[in-house]
Amino acid sequence: MRIRVTAKQENSKMCLVCGLKNPFGLKAWFYELENKELLAIFKPSEFFQSYPGRLHGGIATAILDETIGRAILMHKDNLWGVTVELHTRFLKPVPLNEKIRAIGRIDQMHERFFEGSGEILLNDGTVAVQAKGKYVIFPLEKIADFDPESQEWKVTPSAEDPDFVEL
Repeated sequence: MRIRVTAKQENSKMCLVCGLKNPFGLKAWFYELENKELLAIFKPSEFFQSYPGRLHGGIATAILDETIGRAILMHKDNLWGVTVELHTRFLKPVPLNEKIRAIGRIDQMHERFFEGSGEILLNDGTVAVQAKGKYVIFPLEKIADFDPESQEWKVTPSAEDPDFVEL
């Protein structure tokens, strides 16, 4: 199914998942889709392996946690999801050194929390990892001392930004 990208979300400087200057990070890009899902695209290197050639399960969990948690940004301005619980199910190994897609969405929205789910998809569309989680909704200033300018929190255009994605 072909889905239109409606916006690109911000990256930061040092986040493990989205930090563009973190030498140990995934440097994932996040795209809002017209179906109200959030797409993450990343290319894990051998630094993120468990068994040779395979993505570590903790890293797979981290990308899904971030993708599901960021989905709230499409629905609530300046409110963030803080993970309360996350359940991950591993179905297939995730390869290294190729572009990988993760999808996140909000399944139920409540006043103070939301429940979401997501998947890591292999290049053929097969679901490799699934996650479901519960997140408390907070304004950023109650979570961390965060200065958007010093953290370089901004949308950074890339020549690889898609206009449409196949899911």
